Amino acid sequence: MPVFEHDGQSLYYELHGREGDPVVTIINGLSMRTSHWAPYFEQLPARGCRVLTYDMVGQGASSKPVLGADFDDHATMLAALHTHLGLERPYVMGISFGGVVALKYAIRYPNRIGGLIPASTFSELDAQLEGHSVNLYQGLARVGFEFYLDLLMPLNFSNDYIAANRDLLHVIKRVGASNNELYGIQNLMESLADFRSITPELKHITCPTMILNAEFDCLTPRHLHDIMRENIPSSRLVLVPWVCHAFTLEIPELTSRLLADFVKSVESGQWEGDQSVWIAAENPEASTILTRCSQDHLRSIPVAKPGQKAAGGGSTGKSTTTRRESVTPRKKSASKPAKASSKKTSKT
Repeated sequence: MPVFEHDGQSLYYELHGREGDPVVTIINGLSMRTSHWAPYFEQLPARGCRVLTYDMVGQGASSKPVLGADFDDHATMLAALHTHLGLERPYVMGISFGGVVALKYAIRYPNRIGGLIPASTFSELDAQLEGHSVNLYQGLARVGFEFYLDLLMPLNFSNDYIAANRDLLHVIKRVGASNNELYGIQNLMESLADFRSITPELKHITCPTMILNAEFDCLTPRHLHDIMRENIPSSRLVLVPWVCHAFTLEIPELTSRLLADFVKSVESGQWEGDQSVWIAAENPEASTILTRCSQDHLRSIPVAKPGQKAAGGGSTGKSTTTRRESVTPRKKSASKPAKASSKKTSKT
């Protein structure tokens, strides 16, 4: 079992892919562990990237519980792991809690990162996210780890995914609970109590940055990702259709394509960090994977911007409905649930 010892703590990690290919480091969300990324161990190398993932202290097979570790400590431990493995400028992706660690890493180590991918995450807490955090913490501390996972399930996954995997939900919960430890996760969550906005620091992120936000992420919604887009000069925001907070688990094929294409664009010198907004295709094998968003990306109701021509011709200006030109609406059927994902996973 590959373990890195640092400052008296053990970090479990896995590194997959061909030596010499660009490395994408993936940082877990709160209740995840390395094995959640199993689909990526095959799909990213197939697209020309190595993948490194690890359990933060407090998670999975790493040391736990660990008291008093904050986001800066996690970034420092990751930098030490990169040094240990001889990785000079890896791409760093983090989801949710791990996304904050990734932002911290990019701020603290600007010369030791090739590119940044914050996903389903935040640089500051708003009232709703703070409320969710308190509820999740109280559910974890007062009732238990499996109840905490119950609370996360509808926040993390889409209706289609839950319906297609309903018979496996109890297995998913059991696996998630058995591979993490209540006090380890509780200590990680307690670091949020001292969290202060890092939005003013985002301007110091100089590396290419692709921000990923699921269309229906109600835990860390659009405006929190737009704050990052507005404050990171070399960024782009990519909206991922139909999915929720834990979309990386629900659609690993599409996420792998987005990650690999981002790495290729940076490596080839074609990345344009112009703070624009894009929409991902639903098919991971689509010839055009990203389409520029021309609508008001902060609205959930599809309305035309003032002066913008509405789809189907006709008037401009007022609240005329529009549709995304590049995305075929998903067909809904009450009697025919969506197909199950090929990988059954737990939650963030």
